[in-house]
Amino acid sequence: MERGSGKLSRKKSGGGNGQVLDGSNIMELVGNQQVFTTFVDHKFHELDTDKDGKLSVKELQPAVADIGAALGLPAHGTNPDSDHIYSEVLNEFTHGKQENVSKSEFKEVLSDILLGMAAGLKRDPIVILRIDGEDLLEFVNGSGYEAEMNSIFSQIESPNRSLHDHIIEALGKLTVEQGIPPTSDSWVLSNIMEPALLSQAGSDLDKSVSQETFLEEFKIVAMSVANRLKEQPVIVAHSENTFDGSGVKRLLSNKFELDKILNSAMETMPKDRNGKLSKEYLRVALDTVAPSAGLPPVGAIEEMMRRW
Repeated sequence: MERGSGKLSRKKSGGGNGQVLDGSNIMELVGNQQVFTTFVDHKFHELDTDKDGKLSVKELQPAVADIGAALGLPAHGTNPDSDHIYSEVLNEFTHGKQENVSKSEFKEVLSDILLGMAAGLKRDPIVILRIDGEDLLEFVNGSGYEAEMNSIFSQIESPNRSLHDHIIEALGKLTVEQGIPPTSDSWVLSNIMEPALLSQAGSDLDKSVSQETFLEEFKIVAMSVANRLKEQPVIVAHSENTFDGSGVKRLLSNKFELDKILNSAMETMPKDRNGKLSKEYLRVALDTVAPSAGLPPVGAIEEMMRRW
């Protein structure tokens, strides 16, 4: 099972294929009091632009922005949902009041936030991948290419859609494992995918499509995408989880924990006048139990089935 975080950036310099972020570096930083104190002193001094020994709401904004970027949020002011998170982070520092924050308060809140991020990364590590076209070329030239693309074509085939539409949707069906960055990202779509399609000047991408034509034309476009990725590699923050049933077995083996979780889930679910749980709320109950059982969210089942 795979999930792309959507956190993308163009590669400018350096490498880093497959770097794993599991929170251990954060834990090491916060756990070393001397190092963390030095880090906080430096950061506080940097933010305290008027040098009054406290941080105003305005002076805290860069720190909040850095935390948002680390969480993969878009820039402040671009999305109401993420702006709410920025506001909540700021409130953590100011305790909801428009007051200046001392160094000790700044250190305490920053420690809590970093430890929370580390716990999340430990539970769900992120792999930083550099997608540069090599994996895509390997996929396109590999023995499994035709079977995979025939399967995808059977899922998306429509007589009312053009070859262009089929190719774009097929690219979206591929994953980072085949060397394709998330096509849902607007930068990837406008700077990698669409230019690769436009470069096929000799192809009539508005025509109807057969399976044979699709396989032939898609391969040409994929090669063009690989060349563009070679010129402009993309960094993707990518997470993978393996759901092998071990969490379910562990939960079922502990009757006390199982009863506790099920009771908690049932108590929070709305019921009808006869005290029965309606089917539409069963999904919510399953999502409540899922983390303890090592299961993905119910909404991920379709994706998990497709990949398996």
